Amino acid sequence: MTIKPLLRATSRRLETRRLRCVVAAAAIVMTLAACSSASPSTLANARVPLPAGKQPSKISKMVCSPKAQSEIADALGVTAVVETPIWSGHLYSCRYTYPSGSFTLSVKELSSWAQTFGYFRGIGSSLGDVTPLFNLGQGGYETRDGSVAVRKDWKVLLVDISGLPAQFGKPPTPSGNVAITVADVILGCWSGD
Repeated sequence: MTIKPLLRATSRRLETRRLRCVVAAAAIVMTLAACSSASPSTLANARVPLPAGKQPSKISKMVCSPKAQSEIADALGVTAVVETPIWSGHLYSCRYTYPSGSFTLSVKELSSWAQTFGYFRGIGSSLGDVTPLFNLGQGGYETRDGSVAVRKDWKVLLVDISGLPAQFGKPPTPSGNVAITVADVILGCWSGD
């Protein structure tokens, strides 16, 4: 008689372990499925960014900061004179000037996903978004003139290279590649709002 209760207890423990294993396996499968199927826009909507404020955010100010200037100089092989940044209409910008040309970095701060996507598409409409760029921010493209627009949270970075010659830097590089390099340097510094 004592064997049956012992077998029932052992059986319950095994069922409990099996159930825990099934639940754990299901959780792992769901997590993997969510990670592999989530698009950048879905991930972007998971957290609400800070809206545009009266003053530029820290990450907007980064585009003209001494650290960014140094990293861009290292990447391009030339050093710029950077003009005093301007903050107007929630747009933070500065011009990087070189003896042979210049480019402008700007960050537009917005207050909603709709504003952000609208502004981002607007740059593409006015400058011509001809080549999508993957693995830059949460969306990006190269324009007809080689400039680069990148979206991250409620901010849009524009690397406007319209003032650069066709080949720029040391060693000389196509100016479109310069824009991608500069965008990559800036996005490498961006985190948070």
